[in-house]
Amino acid sequence: MSQAQGTQEAAVYDVVVLGAGPVGQNVAVRARAAGLSVAVVERELVGGECSYWACVPSKALLRPVIAVADARRVDGARQAVTGPLDTDGVFARRNRYVTDWDDTGQAEGVKSMGADLFRGHGRLDGPRRVTVTRDDGTLRTLTARHAVAVATGSLPVLPGIPGIEEVRPWTNRHGTDSSTVPARLVVVGGGGVGVEMATLWQGLGSRVTLLARRRLLPRMEGFAGELVAQGLTEAGADVRIGVQVTALRRPDPEGPVTLTLDDGSELEADEVLFATGRTPATGDIGLDTVGLTPGSWLDVDTTCLVRATDGDWLYALGDVNHRALLTHQGKYQGRTAGDAIAARAAGRPVDDAPWGDHATTADQHAVPQVFFTDPEAAAVGLSAEQAADAGHRVRTVDLDFNAAQGANLHADGYRGRARLVVDADREVLLGVTFVGPGVSELLHSATVAVAGEVPLKRLRHAVACFPTVSEIWLFLLSAYQLDRETQPGA
Repeated sequence: MSQAQGTQEAAVYDVVVLGAGPVGQNVAVRARAAGLSVAVVERELVGGECSYWACVPSKALLRPVIAVADARRVDGARQAVTGPLDTDGVFARRNRYVTDWDDTGQAEGVKSMGADLFRGHGRLDGPRRVTVTRDDGTLRTLTARHAVAVATGSLPVLPGIPGIEEVRPWTNRHGTDSSTVPARLVVVGGGGVGVEMATLWQGLGSRVTLLARRRLLPRMEGFAGELVAQGLTEAGADVRIGVQVTALRRPDPEGPVTLTLDDGSELEADEVLFATGRTPATGDIGLDTVGLTPGSWLDVDTTCLVRATDGDWLYALGDVNHRALLTHQGKYQGRTAGDAIAARAAGRPVDDAPWGDHATTADQHAVPQVFFTDPEAAAVGLSAEQAADAGHRVRTVDLDFNAAQGANLHADGYRGRARLVVDADREVLLGVTFVGPGVSELLHSATVAVAGEVPLKRLRHAVACFPTVSEIWLFLLSAYQLDRETQPGA
């Protein structure tokens, strides 16, 4: 080891945060608001996966695709839509929203909150200690008086299929930072990333084939995946469900990819994108120095305190705790954990009862999620199957959006569907699902109703503005009331 590499500098902070994505930034800002000193460590770009390779670029790219689709659903507007999308313009829009992968602004944001930013690879080095290895090999040791918060996110999983290394597959990063449209793209995986990437690249001009082992969006109500599959098919994509890839080959590095499927058939494409799951980015952050398994998900309590360690100093937030792999849910955890850290540091009581100030109760009961496909799919809380499995006595209400005049004014011949999942004993909502153009903007009303456990008798007094798509609430609640009156004992 060189003299430079052996050099160590030490510093002490109240809180050390591993990961400067939106989750890490949220715990840092809450700790700083309580007057705690904070160090934030980041080995890549400040802003994390969401800002540069996931939520932000994918939405920036998808919005032009959906905007054109929306225009084509309205008489008088569709006639103005001529020709394909300007892909250079779409990519330039993406580049603008990811600030050309320059994190200067976000780095300044971390510093402006009063936290110190350390660039390098952060690793735990025993309880309350973190070492940061800089690019030049020098080390910095950070000691935390009160807490270390791990917010290092997750990485894409590539299946162990023969030939996968040879074909150099795309992942979500390639799917959002590429600026060349492949003529033929195969997307493997029917979850949220898979359906969004299929929607995006089909809209940009690729001939997309989507392969899924089971139905699309398997964690949502069944009709959500069915309507998304129908939308992709109508847009020109080839959607194949119940299919697996068994082998891949690309003998010419510049040539096409050949996929062998489990029915023995072959499929040729210019690129293949795998969206087949995530794994925690905890393999090289020093978990073994505190008795935990490198590469593992971190089990936490409702304050996001890691259970399998001594004391109350190690927290895990966002993807690494596997509670809900969604940016907004990780940010919620960051805010909650930051407040819990501050309370413990000050010796104040921690309110970790359900829905308490220091509890991430929504992770179990009111997680909202949206997939920006065409049509959009949005849901919060439990599906009917999940609610029944949890032991609830369930009633469901299903309606097509054509019941709402506002929806038909939004798009000629509007097609969409909604479902309420009701706890029949307490008469509160356990879950809501919407599928249709623009339904992402309906989701927060449903989230408030589920998280607030608003009684349906009261919810009917929340009058939907006419003529908006949100009128579907009126018809859903009326249908539930009618069903309850005609089948009171069901």
